[in-house]
Amino acid sequence: MVSETITPDQVIFWQRGFLVLNSTICYTWGVMALLTFGSWLITRRLSCDARLSRWQNLLEIIVVFVQQQIREITNQEPARYLPYIGTLFLFVAVSNVLEVAPGYHAPTASLSTNSALAISVLFAVPIYGITEQGFFSYVRHYVQPSVLMLPFHILGELSRTLALAVRLFGNMMSAAKIAAILLAVAPLFLPILMNALGLLIGLIQAYIFAILAMVYIASAGNAHRAKSEDHHGEKFEKREKRHG
Repeated sequence: MVSETITPDQVIFWQRGFLVLNSTICYTWGVMALLTFGSWLITRRLSCDARLSRWQNLLEIIVVFVQQQIREITNQEPARYLPYIGTLFLFVAVSNVLEVAPGYHAPTASLSTNSALAISVLFAVPIYGITEQGFFSYVRHYVQPSVLMLPFHILGELSRTLALAVRLFGNMMSAAKIAAILLAVAPLFLPILMNALGLLIGLIQAYIFAILAMVYIASAGNAHRAKSEDHHGEKFEKREKRHG
C-alpha cells in the first residue's frame, strides 16, 4: 500500500501546543550531526602520503569536483565559494541518499526545508556581491537603468528563490511517489532497481541545486563587474576624447 504521507512534515513525533517535533526537523538535525561528525572523523587525521584512507580519498574527490564546477561557472578561484556551495551540495546529497534507509524521510522532500535552503541562497547572493563589489556598487544595479526597475528586480530575486525551492521539492516528492507506486505494483522485482534510481535522482538534484545557487551568485557578481567595467570604459573614452 502506497503511503499517504505527502511530506515528512506530516510525520509528527511530539507536539505540545504550537511546538511541533516532526520528521523534517529530526532528520534535518540528524543529517547535520552526521555531516559534522563525519567531517571531524575524516579530517582529524589527514595525510599527504601517496596512500590515503578511503574516506579521505572520497572527500578529496568531492572537493575537487565541486571546485571544478565552481571554476567553470565563475572563471574565478573557487576558494571563496567552496564552503557555502560545498555545504549545500553535501547536505542535499546526503539527505537524498539516506532515503534508501528504512523509516527515513528525506528532509528535502519537505517544502519548508527547501524554502530554508533557497532563502539562504537569497541572502548569499547579495552577501557575496557586496563583499566583491562594495555595498553601493552592488545596490546600484537595482535602480538601473531607472529607479522604476527596483520592484521588478526585487520581484525577480524572490521569484527565483521560490522556483529554487519548489523545483527541489517537486522533484523529490514526485520521485518518491513514483518509486512507491512501482514498488506497490511489483514489490518482488523492483526494490533494488528503484533504490539505485533513487540514489541517482538524489545526487542529480543535489548537483542541480548547488549549481543553480552558484549560477545565481556568479551572475550577480558578473553583472556588477560588467557594469563597472562599462562605466570605467566610458570614463576612459571621455578622457581620451578630451585630451585628443
